[in-house]
Amino acid sequence: MHVWTSLILSLTLLSAIPTIAVAVDQSDVIDRLNAGGHILMIRHALAPGNGDPPNFKIGDCATQRNLDDTGRDQARGIGVWLRKNGVTSARIYSSQWCRCLETARLLNLGPVQELAALNSFYERTQDRGPNLKALNDFISQQPVKGELIILVTHFVTIAGIAGTGVSSGEGVLLTLHNEAPYTIVGRLDFGK
Repeated sequence: MHVWTSLILSLTLLSAIPTIAVAVDQSDVIDRLNAGGHILMIRHALAPGNGDPPNFKIGDCATQRNLDDTGRDQARGIGVWLRKNGVTSARIYSSQWCRCLETARLLNLGPVQELAALNSFYERTQDRGPNLKALNDFISQQPVKGELIILVTHFVTIAGIAGTGVSSGEGVLLTLHNEAPYTIVGRLDFGK
């Protein structure tokens, strides 16, 4: 029953999420990544399966769905793509899920800080509102001219913030503003 509930929830979420139709110019994106005042939200790299086991516990990777070797290579590849395009460091925050933390660390762009607001609410639907409020509050407090911020998180979190879903290892770039918290630049697939 749990699998069917998760599948129905996934399909419902996907049908309700509009796709960003922003044309992303590669050179513009690279300039923005290096200019400051932007947030790059990345969905964790490939972790086969869907959701987490019923005995899931934050801080216990043995109870979670984790990256496989392909996912680890994908995470390293994102870091290589970013460095190749001039991003040598960033402020990096991650969901407390092991697959997100490992993705963030494998980017090899600096220390990783856990941020509970980035945690998944896929199976914890009661956390959706509080998590998104906390994340929007966090985003609104970031300096509009500061260093690139990378947020490694989950499908549902990116969809809740950017209005679009992304595949494992893809991202969405946001521009910070003084008046409004952010605008969406577009999706990134890191040179695939």
